[in-house]
Parts: sequence; structure tokens; C-alpha cells
Amino acid sequence: MRLFVTRSVSSMALYSSLVALAVCPLLVACEPAALAVLGGGAGTILRYNLDGIAARTFTAPAAVVKGASLAAAERMGLSIEATERLDSGEVIRARAPNRDIEIELEPITKHATRMRITARGGSLFYDNATAVELVQQTEKVLAAGLGAQPAATPAATGASLAPSSF
Repeated sequence: MRLFVTRSVSSMALYSSLVALAVCPLLVACEPAALAVLGGGAGTILRYNLDGIAARTFTAPAAVVKGASLAAAERMGLSIEATERLDSGEVIRARAPNRDIEIELEPITKHATRMRITARGGSLFYDNATAVELVQQTEKVLAAGLGAQPAATPAATGASLAPSSF
């Protein structure tokens, strides 16, 4: 009889541990516990899917980054749902099938803008790959736009070059 009770308690503990392991990775608050239990490789996959945020600071005014991000979104086939002004900048809301995307633009200075993209791929998981691709497409649009503009030289701006004493 004692053997039966011990085996029952042992299987109950095993069952409880398996349920905790199965549920814990699904909860964001349990991510540190899941990483400790599952190991580093699984943690990378879990973090990749749970945070889904890509951010980059561009050396360009906010209006230029906004235009580039809208062009990149159009290039990727996203539909722009709305734009909203905030105290700290602007948020662009876009959609794709099964994806909700937020592009936050925050002017840091007149010539520097931080872009933060969140792509939600459902109710719980995020889509980091789409967020990263949107950042990369914005970089390409900015590079194409900035590469086509001639660089301002001192002569073009009315300044004169002092002769060098080499």
C-alpha cells in the first residue's frame, strides 16, 4: 500500500512539473524561469517571438524618416490605418493579413530620429522578422533618397575655404 501512495505522489509531482513547464514559456512574466529551465538556445527563440520590437536611430529629420517608413510600408504591401501625434513624436499604425504594426517616430534632435517598430502576429506572439524587415526597408529608402542628393559643399552654401598651409 505504501508503494502505491509513493508512486502516486511521484507521478503527481511529475505531472505538475510538466504542466508548469508547458505553461510558463507562454507567459511573458515567466520568461526568466523558462530561460533557466529550457536553456539559452530556446531562450533566444522565445525572446525573438515575444518582444517583436526593432528599433533604429537614423541621422535624418523626423519628416524624412516618416516619408521613408511610409514608402517602406507601401513597398512591403502594408496598409496604413492611421497616424497619431504624441507628445514625444508620432505613431503610424499599419496592417497586413494577421499582423498589426506600430511605427513610432521620436525626434531626438533636428537631425536624428529614433524609429521603433512593433509587429504583433496574433494575440500573444510578436513578429520580430517583420519589424526588422521594415527597419531594413526604411534604411534602403533613406539611402536611395540621400544618395541621390548632392552633398552640400562650402562653396555651394556661400562659405569660402581657407587656403591650407601644407
